[in-house]
Amino acid sequence: MTSTDVSKDAEGSGPSGYAAARLRLLTEEARSGPPRRAALAELTDEWLTGLFAAGAEGLRGVSLVAVGGYGRGELSPRSDLDLLLLHDGGDSKAVAALADRIWYPVWDLGLALDHSVRTPAEARRTAGEDLKVQLGLLDARHIAGDLGLTAGLRTSVLADWRNQAPKRLPELQELSAERAERQGELQYLLEPDLKEARGGLRDATILRAVAASWLADAPREGLDGARRRLLDVRDALHLTTGRATDRLSLQEQDQVAAELGLLDADTLLRQVYESARVISYASDVTWREVGRVLRARAVRPRLRAMLGGGAKPVAERSPLAEGVVEQDGEVVLARAARPERDPVLPLRAAAAAAQAGLPLSLHAVRRMAANVRPLPTPWPAEAREQLVTLLGSGRPTVEVWEALEAEGLITHLLPDWERVRCRPQRNAVHIWTVDRHLIETAVRASEFTRRVHRPDLLLVAALLHDIGKGWPGDHSVAGEIIVKDVAARIGFDRDDVTVLSTLVRHHLLLVETATRRDLEDPATVRSVAEAVGSQGTLELLHALTEADALATGPAAWSSWRGSLVADLVKRVGAVLAGDDPAEPEAAAPTAEQERLAIEAIATGSPVLALRAQTEPPAEDQAPGDPEPLGVELLIAVPDQPGVLPAVAGVLAMHRLTVRTAELSALDLPDGVEGAVLLLNWRVAAEYGSLPQAARLRADLVRALDGSLDIAGRLAERDAAYPRRRGVVAPPPRVTVHPAASRLATVIEVRAQDAPGLLFRIGRALEDASVRVRSAHVSTLGANAVDAFYVTGPEGAPLPGEEAAAVARKLEETLRG
Repeated sequence: MTSTDVSKDAEGSGPSGYAAARLRLLTEEARSGPPRRAALAELTDEWLTGLFAAGAEGLRGVSLVAVGGYGRGELSPRSDLDLLLLHDGGDSKAVAALADRIWYPVWDLGLALDHSVRTPAEARRTAGEDLKVQLGLLDARHIAGDLGLTAGLRTSVLADWRNQAPKRLPELQELSAERAERQGELQYLLEPDLKEARGGLRDATILRAVAASWLADAPREGLDGARRRLLDVRDALHLTTGRATDRLSLQEQDQVAAELGLLDADTLLRQVYESARVISYASDVTWREVGRVLRARAVRPRLRAMLGGGAKPVAERSPLAEGVVEQDGEVVLARAARPERDPVLPLRAAAAAAQAGLPLSLHAVRRMAANVRPLPTPWPAEAREQLVTLLGSGRPTVEVWEALEAEGLITHLLPDWERVRCRPQRNAVHIWTVDRHLIETAVRASEFTRRVHRPDLLLVAALLHDIGKGWPGDHSVAGEIIVKDVAARIGFDRDDVTVLSTLVRHHLLLVETATRRDLEDPATVRSVAEAVGSQGTLELLHALTEADALATGPAAWSSWRGSLVADLVKRVGAVLAGDDPAEPEAAAPTAEQERLAIEAIATGSPVLALRAQTEPPAEDQAPGDPEPLGVELLIAVPDQPGVLPAVAGVLAMHRLTVRTAELSALDLPDGVEGAVLLLNWRVAAEYGSLPQAARLRADLVRALDGSLDIAGRLAERDAAYPRRRGVVAPPPRVTVHPAASRLATVIEVRAQDAPGLLFRIGRALEDASVRVRSAHVSTLGANAVDAFYVTGPEGAPLPGEEAAAVARKLEETLRG
């Protein structure tokens, strides 16, 4: 039998008739969401019923069964058809022929098909061996044929699942954890897999399976709505891409949002995150309950024997705080607790749970949420202390905070939290949503409470430092205003409110200054000291800076950044203590610098040296190998035009990332004539090992004499890599910071990081006839923020109009 033979239309119900009806259904704007999925499943049922009837004439003991998502009646536009042809073991040839008459038309339409042909015994045996098969059969639904055969299989599969649940549920939980480890958490990913990521559609299906086991059930409030929203997003994704995909890629998010009638891609992601959070929390609660039930089943026979019969054991309750006790591995409310009379109880219970490293029970959280009373303004001291205790509890804080947030208690306590809740951060450096980043920062800050004099201010500042991201404009400025109000409501006095608002306003000051400004310049240090104001605030800001960076992601902090920030803090601390930063003096050249300079004059060409720089382990770290801070690259070259772009271009060719760059004229010893430029740069290999110094020198010689086409080489390498679709980067921006230094003009470049960017900037500055004293290079994810200290040919800062003209020309060059 050929596919043509089995694909002919029969009374309008053949493939072409079904295809036309399917297309009409999917293009109807009036019908979407659950009604469209149900209608598509019904339409498909009718078509497959026709195919089955045409091929099963006279054949008994056979049925067609939908399983998985199709069995639930939830067909997305590009969903697979999961079908089981069930038979009683009779005429195998007739059953095989019937299968062909059903499968081939499905394939001819280009529909994905997951199919099997089994007897009930074979189906049960396969389900016992394969969890995925068993989960699919739990949603088995009769389409056509012998209804009794289908019903018998459903009854048997459900009975098997319930009997085997004590063994299979731990296995299912382990597989779910492994999948979450691979796929990540849906509620934080910028390009999430709607099905496989933790908190996605797969987990929603698993919760149904756990409920079918009768061992435990998920908290139902909001769960169906969350699942429906994720299915709606997947439908829109299928329609906009025309593909069977569950990956919500960046380039498709605007189209998917428009298909759903949402404002923009951020609104779409926030809805996805909110849905995932509901499913993730329900999963946590459900798996805890499964574990509790299984432990109780294992212990009960021994307890009954010890109690001498059928007496029911009483669960032990251990006091944790006023109105709060531990029972069966969870934190619950004491029998005498009265949440309707105790507005501090939610914070007290949360702090006790986090300190004990235990989860808050679902019942306790819901009871507190249902009877919550507003705290007076300002908060009583106990409420403030309990909040600080909760924030200072380390990693357990996250789970407890999520439990409070799931029932709306966080926004009740801190109404401003609503604007940052589930808010995405479209920055490759950030791995969390805004709200989770704030909690992670508090967790990190809890590790530094022993090194600051006011750990309470550090923890609250960590919680609130990005609270302004829910408002338009500079989030630090908006956050300062919000925190003044929040801190006063929480009950801090006027001086503490001032410190907290300063910390939030300037939480990026230290790292941005340390990585983008010349720390030898007194103006840099004085400006930071003026902004910080006191030694105590500086101490807190240093700890907050590190906690914030560590909570952002691995790209935001390193030993190199940490060393720069520590150096800045030391200099600023000296100014705050009364010392006046001296004007920088030209340091006497080291013996190595003199040697390189004399060799450069003697040979008339550049010479260089590479030296690894390391940092010994911190006092609180285990001893071990020093951590590399990068590689110091010293270059001496006879003074000539084009040195900066030449060096930057050669380093880009060799895939070396520049972290800092200083250029200066070197005073030569008496008797040595000539002018030498000394370049002291810190570099790191993008990947692999460093190139040999001899190769770098040879290429630098060719770059300076014009025989090496750096621009062409970089363009060839760039063209060799395929372009990835994604979000279009914003255009480069170049600004002048006139007050940043008295010794030079500071020009800051913000642009998309790319190979050769520093080369292009250096060439543009060279064309503008300005001299670069130093460069401070900072790369966060795909964004480069580079600051250049430049002077005119005579070594003085540029006049205002000239500096503005140089900045405009540089910006035009980078945009071109």
